[in-house]
Amino acid sequence: MEKRWEFKQEASPEAVERLAESLKISSTLASILCQRDLCTFDDARHFFRPSLDHLHDPFLMKDMDRAVNRLNEALHNAEKILVYGDYDVDGTTSVALMYGFLRNHTEHIEYYIPDRYKEGYGVSTQGIDYAAAHGFKLIISLDCGIKSADKVAYAASLGIDFVICDHHLPDEDIPKAVAVLDPKRPDCQYPYKELSGCGVGFKLLQAFCMQNDIAQEEVFRQLDLVVVSIASDIVPITGENRILAYFGLRYINSPRPMRPGLAALKELAAITGEMDISSIVFGFAPRINAAGRMGDAKRSVRMLLANSKEEAFEVADVINESNKERRSKDTNITKEALQMIEEDDFLRSANSTVLYKESWHKGVIGIVASRCIEKYYRPTIILTQSNGKASGSARSVHGFNVHHAIESCSDLLDQFGGHMYAAGLTLPVENIPAFRERFEEVVAKTITEEQKIPQIEIDAKIKISQITRNFYKIINQMEPFGPGNMRPVFMSECVYDTGAVRVVGTTHLKLSLTQDGYHTIDAIGFGLGDFYNAISKGLPFDVCYTIEENVFRGVSSLQLSIKDIRMRK
Repeated sequence: MEKRWEFKQEASPEAVERLAESLKISSTLASILCQRDLCTFDDARHFFRPSLDHLHDPFLMKDMDRAVNRLNEALHNAEKILVYGDYDVDGTTSVALMYGFLRNHTEHIEYYIPDRYKEGYGVSTQGIDYAAAHGFKLIISLDCGIKSADKVAYAASLGIDFVICDHHLPDEDIPKAVAVLDPKRPDCQYPYKELSGCGVGFKLLQAFCMQNDIAQEEVFRQLDLVVVSIASDIVPITGENRILAYFGLRYINSPRPMRPGLAALKELAAITGEMDISSIVFGFAPRINAAGRMGDAKRSVRMLLANSKEEAFEVADVINESNKERRSKDTNITKEALQMIEEDDFLRSANSTVLYKESWHKGVIGIVASRCIEKYYRPTIILTQSNGKASGSARSVHGFNVHHAIESCSDLLDQFGGHMYAAGLTLPVENIPAFRERFEEVVAKTITEEQKIPQIEIDAKIKISQITRNFYKIINQMEPFGPGNMRPVFMSECVYDTGAVRVVGTTHLKLSLTQDGYHTIDAIGFGLGDFYNAISKGLPFDVCYTIEENVFRGVSSLQLSIKDIRMRK
């Protein structure tokens, strides 16, 4: 698939020069920092030396005082508290965080995760009925609730209060809960808007500690759960999220024993060495998600709260098997979905993809949507039948707001919610043809030609000779990497292979690159085997890549991880 190479906007030369001088680094590295709005010495110092002291005051969040006061009232009066969370990684880590912390302050507490298939996303009537039947007076919802005004009103009619901790975009109708904590509320002045659901729950507990003179360290010890939510929910790793992620990884990688549930996941995922954002995304997230996709998400919470590795493994082994089942189903459904596109003239040339099959497994349709985008790069919605309705997951392409596009079709839907790049929706099955037509119209009118081509954002053009150990060391200090702070991508022009190029596996390239005849560096290009013939003939090419460390038989060396190649004309 053709890719578009886009250089990030260059910062002013004066700002780059000042920063390079103050930090005693190269202008290339200073430029990369300025591109990330880190243009002063103090900005860079806070970035390279994160501190928990730089976290925002949680009471800046609207309704935080009301939330803490209601929680204190419940604890003082020994009221029963139900911790209610979504079934994905963000939801289950949120529940583990809140329940795991508050159970040290009350015995009158339980947690509840809705059944993905029987109850669907968000706060459910069944969950509220459970709370009423068992005498709960306060529900704390996490990673959900902002779009549940009707459910909150129903709970109030039964004498149950709500404290909502959410991070999704609200509707105009804010639920009439005791407190609604959501930085994305238009009337919330909280300085950082991109917290995960677990992050909002963390801020509530931080405020609770501050008001009750509890050492902050008690809640900081939960940052291992917060970083798992940040990485898995693909929120920006900027500002406050970067601080939370940085210290969450520090807790996970510290010499003290890891949380048993995470230790079990690490072993099952065969992860060696230190954890980073990438290993959480690819090692932890699919397994935690698999519990809710293929069965009962409460298993993930039990695993995360386990007190011993043996107890954790009892659940983790089951979750790992669920993940294997999930992989099998998403592979088979992806093949079916791609075949449906390939056999339909309209779908092949459309600006969007909307597919429906009633037998598809609801737990994997989001993954299937992402897989389809790898082949047909455009906004994609995969629908299946659930409880007599069509239930779907949407995924988008760079720069296109799929949530807004779905909102334009809201009159055809029962409900929807989500983010710019991922959303969920439910609609009557009979509305699918009209929805497919309307969604295609909306996408066709609003998507740009550039958004239809996968984009590689390039931070800087450099010479291979600039790639030194010290250069790499400074780049590594920019971790943790993730959305909003991706590992820098470089481009080098007119490079050659030294004659070592070969195909490894079936589609991967292994090369040794040179640009000036004597500076050389090893490189690996996954899925780029089609370039072998041209490169093996000694033809020059341009390359964009990230720099990584490769350890082989105990020997460490730098190598390039190639993202794309362009043969020179």
